[in-house]
Amino acid sequence: MATRKRAAAAPTLAPATISEYGGVRFLHLGTVWVQGAMRIAKPQKIELEYVQRMMAWLLLRELDAHGAVAHGHAVQLGLGAAAITRFCHKALRWRTTAVEINPSVIGVCRMWFKLPEDDARLAVVQADAGDYVADARHAGSADALCVDLYDHEAAAPVLDDEVFYRGCHALLAEGGVMSVNLFGRDVSFGRSAARIAAVFGADCVAMLEPTKEGNTIVLAWKGAALPPRDVLVARAAAIEQLHALPARKWLELLQNLPERSATA
Repeated sequence: MATRKRAAAAPTLAPATISEYGGVRFLHLGTVWVQGAMRIAKPQKIELEYVQRMMAWLLLRELDAHGAVAHGHAVQLGLGAAAITRFCHKALRWRTTAVEINPSVIGVCRMWFKLPEDDARLAVVQADAGDYVADARHAGSADALCVDLYDHEAAAPVLDDEVFYRGCHALLAEGGVMSVNLFGRDVSFGRSAARIAAVFGADCVAMLEPTKEGNTIVLAWKGAALPPRDVLVARAAAIEQLHALPARKWLELLQNLPERSATA
């Protein structure tokens, strides 16, 4: 997963490795920590619950005349096992860009996790995520931005300051939505959530309750209000019907940030 470059030397990047259990292939970065997963018999299905929840940004996107989420450009910062990238490219048929600093991760995903080669709608960019969002050439280009930037120790996000989140805000088009994976039971969660709220505004940030493993997905949106409840319910039903994702459960889990996180 992507890390910020140091001026003095390039970062040390752990090699990507794999394991398999119960029909599921797992991605690791030199440790036992799981960085991503794919069910071998159903590679287009998003296997991990927290990764499914990162797709909750779909609730904030308008539906087209056919009841599908209107097309746009999806960007992922941190490739993981390419689950979101495969889904956005194959299932949603969005233009999709994945930014990953570690060439080993990209190679393993191409060989073992069904990541297709680049085409007219897919670009996998080997780059630092912090540099990517800071590049003015990308400003306003993303309709959906998924951020999952944990290193091989999976201890805390490696890019997590207001400068980075301002870059994420700039990267989004008007009406764009960002989803961020944070550890909701970690002491750093409140700080991370407060930084996001400081950039996007407390009224433009929400969260899903933590998974049993402690992953909390924070949503932040730009230049739009949260849709009314009846609109969200209709969108959730359409997402479930089209993509078999538990969108109505996401809606039940959606809540405001804790007051201290929103104002810290």
